[in-house]
Amino acid sequence: MQKKRSVSKQNRHQLDTNDNVQWHQKKSYEKKSKRKKNTSNIWLYGKHSVMSALANPKRDCIRLLTSKESEKETNEIAKLIENRSSLYVEILPRIEIASFLPDGAVHQGFALNVSPLQNIHIEDVCKNTEEKSVVVVLDQVTDPHNVGAILRSAAAFNALAVIVADRHAPEESGVIAKSASGAIEKIPLIRVSNLAHSLKKLKDSGFWCVGLDANGKENISKAELPDKTALIFGSEGKGLRRLTLENCDFLVRLPISDKVESLNVSNAVAITLYETTKWGE
Repeated sequence: MQKKRSVSKQNRHQLDTNDNVQWHQKKSYEKKSKRKKNTSNIWLYGKHSVMSALANPKRDCIRLLTSKESEKETNEIAKLIENRSSLYVEILPRIEIASFLPDGAVHQGFALNVSPLQNIHIEDVCKNTEEKSVVVVLDQVTDPHNVGAILRSAAAFNALAVIVADRHAPEESGVIAKSASGAIEKIPLIRVSNLAHSLKKLKDSGFWCVGLDANGKENISKAELPDKTALIFGSEGKGLRRLTLENCDFLVRLPISDKVESLNVSNAVAITLYETTKWGE
């Protein structure tokens, strides 16, 4: 078996573990590929991030890098890419894969160049007709690791979406995707230009806006949350901004020990979402 393979409309082969699979040598992807470079493309890395992206029909996948040590996932990859005729696939040493990624990126032998997901509009969330539903709103949460972890929790507890202010949130990236462990392909990350205006839209469609704040009068574990709730979290240190607070219908708090001032925002989101699973119990 040779090292590199091109999957194209002109020369396409089923990827499997059989010896008769054709892997095509190419000295330079940049020189021979006819695909135009797109500076907005991003590299995803890590098994879960890459596999989830390949499984997402809404994700435009461009170039897949895997290592020889990842051959045990060959059949799984084959199923995921069989309808991706323009995807370029290569087997490279792990050190070469790392050269495409940020320093210290833990890629596990998988990297995937993709186009960013198309933004879903808040109106799509407002059209939701489920009796019980929750969305997560982030007010100036800028750490991509936190945003990724929050997406993962949102997926674990069946939130509809995570909403962020466009100017005060990190761009979609491999860091977010890796921290989300594939959840970025399953939970919409909605970017809005005006958070206060978006909260009003949520209210108009039946959502109650509930802010998490240390000064909240009710303990989250005892609060009777409405069936349709937008849970709003501020950044660590600054908390919720004034306009955001003014658009909250009420505030709740997490009961924590006086040994610490606050929790990491991603931990706070996970605990709060867990509490929402108790609705109706």
